[in-house]
Amino acid sequence: MNHPENRRSRRLRRFKPLAAAAALVLALAACGAPASAPPGQQGSGEAQDGAAGGDKIVIGVGGQTLLTYMPTTLAQQLGYYEDEGLNVELQDLQGGSKALTAMLGGSTDVTSGYYEHTIQMQAKNQPIKAFVDMGLSSGLALVVAPDQEGSIKSVADLKGKNVGVTSPGSSTDMFVKYLLSENGMNKEDASVSAIGAGSSAVAAVENGQVDAAVMLEPDVTVLAKRLGKDPAIIEDVRTLDGLKEVFGTDAWPSSSLYAKTDWLEQNPEDAKKLASAIKRTLEYIQTHSGKEIAAEMPEKYAGGDVDQYATVIEELKATLSKDGAFTEEGAEAVLKTQRIANPEVGEKEIDLSTTYTNEFVQ
Repeated sequence: MNHPENRRSRRLRRFKPLAAAAALVLALAACGAPASAPPGQQGSGEAQDGAAGGDKIVIGVGGQTLLTYMPTTLAQQLGYYEDEGLNVELQDLQGGSKALTAMLGGSTDVTSGYYEHTIQMQAKNQPIKAFVDMGLSSGLALVVAPDQEGSIKSVADLKGKNVGVTSPGSSTDMFVKYLLSENGMNKEDASVSAIGAGSSAVAAVENGQVDAAVMLEPDVTVLAKRLGKDPAIIEDVRTLDGLKEVFGTDAWPSSSLYAKTDWLEQNPEDAKKLASAIKRTLEYIQTHSGKEIAAEMPEKYAGGDVDQYATVIEELKATLSKDGAFTEEGAEAVLKTQRIANPEVGEKEIDLSTTYTNEFVQ
């Protein structure tokens, strides 16, 4: 990993269009795509109630329009949950920490969220376990609000600034704290504000409600369209090269399906079927074009520009898992960042072998 002095001096970078010259789409709100929904509220309207036998399995998604969670929705669109004999309902929630809270509170059974939450919960003696990995990178980008581009050119310039995150305690929040720490700063040197995902996040940055924000796709590219220019980006792990630069690893497990350990023990067949559906979806993604994938997703997610939506999907395919399996190296990398960014983890003893399993994807 780069030395903090080198990181402080790194020059601000500019977001480059992913493949097409113009940036993505009109804000998702223009087509009614959900930005977030409170726990217990179905966001997508695509749940398959009664579509398959058995008890309904409710999956809370940490921001359903975000492409990092695309496999969860795509599996439903392709009918893979139903193929497995599952009755699945997806609930679109306001960030990963909200989705985690909903599961812990019993309003959902499984979470489509970031693997790091399993480590955080073990530090609190609440056993949860991830059982299928969807992402090799967190897919995050630290974007500067347009009216702050003259004053924020590096992580060091975030001191005293307000940074937007999906929700406090989420992976976007942890990313801010990690970057501050790695640049020789205190984790409290910048404040954070919840801006959700989708249209609410884009609006918060565009209108200067925050000075900077940690965003995911397609929100970064939506923002570019709204601004009419490339947004300024300080740090970017939407590519594997960026992941290596920031985290010093080739794999950083991110979006995953996880559940309470006792739920997995009581519902092993359902877990295996869910893992199978996601694994089939990951294989579909690798063998189909961004255009073909975009055609299967809910139309409103494209925000009126399916071609640009397809372009973003095509570029992000490289950061998705191909087989749904976790690696020990990847889990260690996530733990390392948690020890740096999250004081609730710190130097507590963590048994990584209990935070994930590959038994259901084999």
